[in-house]
Amino acid sequence: MRKRIRAGDHDAFGELFDAYARSVYNHAYRLTGDWAQAEDVMSLTFLDAWRLRDRPDEEGGSLRPWLLGIATNVTRNTRRAARRHAAAVARLPRDETVRDFADEVAGRLDDAAQLALVRTALRTLRRAEREVLALCVWSGLDYAAAAEALGVPVGTVRSRLSRARTKLAKQLKTVEPPSGRGQMRGDRTTAVGPTREGNR
Repeated sequence: MRKRIRAGDHDAFGELFDAYARSVYNHAYRLTGDWAQAEDVMSLTFLDAWRLRDRPDEEGGSLRPWLLGIATNVTRNTRRAARRHAAAVARLPRDETVRDFADEVAGRLDDAAQLALVRTALRTLRRAEREVLALCVWSGLDYAAAAEALGVPVGTVRSRLSRARTKLAKQLKTVEPPSGRGQMRGDRTTAVGPTREGNR
């Protein structure tokens, strides 16, 4: 597969997409928290993978760590672009008319309450810690594969993941869930444990 990808084999690249698109999409969502943005990141990841197809060595295992590394970099770049866009929009004259969005908010309140705990906890992590958590815990990469994806030593991956788990465990013990329907009960620290994506 690596040799075929490096040679620009379109069929091989199609197989690569079929095998790992879902995994890349899930990883992108875990980094962005937004389904639409995750779809954009996935598309840009495979576009970059085609452009950088000569980078992977001919010998080696799965190309999944390489793709997740590209997805992580794409996410960083899209966040920078979003910040620049938001700053530009903030400089525009404001429209005095504000639409009524109460019904929309009410319809999503339950889901927002469910996600509030996790988002609050994740905001306490540094970007590097979130990236390692997404790769090792949610995407199921081992330390070596995550280190390959991020271009850092294995020891760095271990220490970042350890710090991330410690911070999340502490945060999830201290944050109270919002009142109302959908309140989560019981031990919330299980959110820190590993979750696999199935067969990918």
